[in-house]
Amino acid sequence: MNLQFEERPSLHGYRIGIASLDAEKSLNALSLPMIEALDARLKAWADDPEIACVVLRGNGAKAFCAGGDVVQLVHQCREHPGEVPPLAQRFFADEYRLDYRIHTYPKPFICWAHGHVLGGGMGLLQGAGIRIVTPSSRLGMPEINIGLYPDVGGSWFLARLPGKLGLFLGLTASGMNARDALDLNLADRFLREDQQSALLDGLVQLNWREQPQAQLHSLLRALESEARSELPAAQWLPRRARIDELLDVADLPTAVQAISALQEDDDALLARAAKTLAHGCPLTAHLVWEQIQRARHLSLAEVFRMEYAMSLNCCRHPEFPEGVRARLIDKDQAPRWNWPDVAAIPPAVVDAHFAPAWDGEHPLADL
Repeated sequence: MNLQFEERPSLHGYRIGIASLDAEKSLNALSLPMIEALDARLKAWADDPEIACVVLRGNGAKAFCAGGDVVQLVHQCREHPGEVPPLAQRFFADEYRLDYRIHTYPKPFICWAHGHVLGGGMGLLQGAGIRIVTPSSRLGMPEINIGLYPDVGGSWFLARLPGKLGLFLGLTASGMNARDALDLNLADRFLREDQQSALLDGLVQLNWREQPQAQLHSLLRALESEARSELPAAQWLPRRARIDELLDVADLPTAVQAISALQEDDDALLARAAKTLAHGCPLTAHLVWEQIQRARHLSLAEVFRMEYAMSLNCCRHPEFPEGVRARLIDKDQAPRWNWPDVAAIPPAVVDAHFAPAWDGEHPLADL
């Protein structure tokens, strides 16, 4: 199942639960068996009074988690054109339940997010009570490249970024480094790659009977003080004013036009973002605009219920399968979008992605 579970003994009979994503060749991409096994173990650890703290990490030097296994999903989309594939119903329901469990976990939950932290990896990280990034961390929501949209709670955390940064990052798939993650409240602590062992050793040595939160805080603060000198330079907060001005517009086509005009800009970071959007999926751009607008007034559970509908409908429509084909299967990097003009996509097409794609009660009604 490409997962490893370990329990390390601590003081007074307590144990530290450690879950490691172990699919290094796929950059720890989440498959359905991985999602189900991780969720089951996290539930068991939550119910076990002797488990004091949980750590989630990814094996391999390159990535914590580079997203979900969308290739398998798209193979089923092709077998069920115009329909919701059975795998999609189960995959997204189970993934969002896992993410919600992490968001609402009753014990200290530490996520070590080194290397690539993309898509589904962001879903795991953002729910954690203590989100650790490192010098190698590269966070992002790259779904506009494949015709999906920033799911796994992306509606929640992008909508809560300062100004228009959430909209910009969702539209352009722009990456964030560790400093950006701290600046934008997408991470809590910065540690060096080589400090993971020290962290685990420290957790084992804590007295979980007496003021565990204060002890944990002191441990993390001491480790971070050793690492702060290696923080990279900020990329996005210094550009916020320009991005806010750029996206102070009334509709999505105008926003896309404003960003796309920067493809030859002197600011290389903005120019790269503009090129990504210009070659990305126009329908996804509409979904990003709409999901952020709607999520401002939703609870976390309501966000996951909204995203479940969006994801199933993406599997019914042609853009997601085509984007994955072009980027990840055939790798010709030339997706042929069904709706290539962002200004010509009918509002009804966008609205249809938020409609129920199941009969009866919402499958995530109990969140």
